[in-house]
Amino acid sequence: MRLRGVSKHYGSTTAVANLDLEVHAAEVLALLGPNGAGKTTTVEMCEGFTRPDGGTIEVLGLDPVADNARVRERIGVMLQGGGGYPAARAGEMLNLVASYAANPLDPAWLLDTLGLTDAARTTYRRLSGGQQQRLALACALVGRPELVFLDEPTAGMDAHARLVVWELIDALRRDGVTVVLTTHQLKEAEELADRIVIIDHGSAVASGTPAELMNSGAEGQLRFSAPRQLDLSLLIAALPEGYAAKEVSPGEYLVEGKIDPQVLATVTAWCARLDVLATDVRVEQRSLEDVFLELTGRELRS
Repeated sequence: MRLRGVSKHYGSTTAVANLDLEVHAAEVLALLGPNGAGKTTTVEMCEGFTRPDGGTIEVLGLDPVADNARVRERIGVMLQGGGGYPAARAGEMLNLVASYAANPLDPAWLLDTLGLTDAARTTYRRLSGGQQQRLALACALVGRPELVFLDEPTAGMDAHARLVVWELIDALRRDGVTVVLTTHQLKEAEELADRIVIIDHGSAVASGTPAELMNSGAEGQLRFSAPRQLDLSLLIAALPEGYAAKEVSPGEYLVEGKIDPQVLATVTAWCARLDVLATDVRVEQRSLEDVFLELTGRELRS
């Protein structure tokens, strides 16, 4: 899937602004961004529900608007909020969706995999929020899509159901299915995604693997415990320029800067010179949440 210079406007509001995006085959790509960042609009254009105002979109080699019927045959879509028929039973809904596919998965197997067998005869309106989400996921997958769009796939699920969905998404990747995932759960993106693209104000502000994003431009931290009130002057002098070392609480020390093996060796050599033993030594990098907030700001958006 490839987007080049894609834009979308709603009156005077720019939802997507000259966006470039590429999704590789058989990878899980997570789209992250604050509310109103343009994630949903971007996905809707890729699915063919919305026509872009500018730029080009290619999905499985096709135009999702001009070739909409052919694209729909090859993709799966899980909408946020489920989108089911209120009076339809869960099993009926999944069987109906399966009937439109040339070579569907076994609906009974999918219901069992997602823990919905006992709810197969329950009407959609009586399913819990988590069950509705799992049924929506089943409907997105039953047609054996080559590319699947998952919008907040684990919203409202308990920890066990979330783990089942994570395992299913990982299985999709192993089977060669491409997954585009939007989520507000940064831990979910970190665990599942091969690559992450952070979108803000309709533009991509960062992309890379979870590790690349957390390490890019990151000032690391080395924390350790040792006797109180040690003389840090020799340690500061031995560290490269720009590094800081301080006792943040009695007996708890912090070294800030790019932490590499040489810096760790410098700290241990300093401890040896003072004839003290450093304990609970740990290297910490900023989290994906730190990166996200740094790039998109900390203010609450409507």
